[in-house]
Amino acid sequence: MKRIGRTGAGLAACAAALAALLGAAGQGGTGQGSAGQDAPEAAEDCRTGGGYGGRDGHVTPEQAAEYERELREARVPQSAHRERRTVPVVVHVVSASDGTGDLSADTVREQVRVLDRAFGGGYGGADTGFDFELEETVRTVDDRLFSTIAGQGARERAEMRRGGPETLNLFTADLGRGVLGRSTFPQDYAEDPGGDGVVVDHRTVPGGAREHFDRGHTATHEAGHWLGLFHTFQNGCSWPGDYVGDTPYEREQASGCPDGRDTCPARPGSDPVRNFMNYSDDACMSEFTDGQAERMAAHWYAFRAGHGAQGVS
Repeated sequence: MKRIGRTGAGLAACAAALAALLGAAGQGGTGQGSAGQDAPEAAEDCRTGGGYGGRDGHVTPEQAAEYERELREARVPQSAHRERRTVPVVVHVVSASDGTGDLSADTVREQVRVLDRAFGGGYGGADTGFDFELEETVRTVDDRLFSTIAGQGARERAEMRRGGPETLNLFTADLGRGVLGRSTFPQDYAEDPGGDGVVVDHRTVPGGAREHFDRGHTATHEAGHWLGLFHTFQNGCSWPGDYVGDTPYEREQASGCPDGRDTCPARPGSDPVRNFMNYSDDACMSEFTDGQAERMAAHWYAFRAGHGAQGVS
């Protein structure tokens, strides 16, 4: 299997695959390019953040700075951040009429357990203070939506969505060969509440068929975006990086599990290849940091719990 979209020209390759996926969706296609070919294999397996639809999945330095400005303006007192926060999860299982993509109830529960364990420090790293609880499973059988839910299916996705800004709506469907998952950021909710949520390829769930990405951590990664985190390689070796003080700078995304890699030798620390906000294999990912936990809490109180959330205990 050719595994690309992680290093070197990986960002451009991921963007090309995403463009092919969304272009086909816009034509009522099935995740193939306009010539009827699959999205480029050289762009396989990209985790992305920053909205669905036609927007680029990777956040530019300017976009990141604008998100940071919005966070600073909406930030609430730090004292509230010590509480544990419960995120209700609604899982939307979108499948084809032949049964492709249909997930068992056990698999859905296991995916939410993976989220809860990851954010609780159960694999290593910080306990972020976030708990995830399955609230509802919604099943939709629709051949077209199964392959277009992240693009052309925006209207249907908004109609399917449950809850307010505090509720994580997690959609599973066929994202094709180029993209593992998509997410919105907390700041996006005010402008487009119907679009808020996460979409992951159905093969990335625990026990799924996506080699190297079959332990459910695509959902972990995308939920990190949903709670305000950037990739660990945001801004490369340049200040301010990913806006988190305790994640070392990183020039580019990781592939596999390159422990000890240091792509920013002039900066302290080796690359955070085991961080959930990198592009490493699922088996390599194991941690969030205390700084990331604090940043997610800041986003929660600024944009989610402060807007009708019922999940704060």
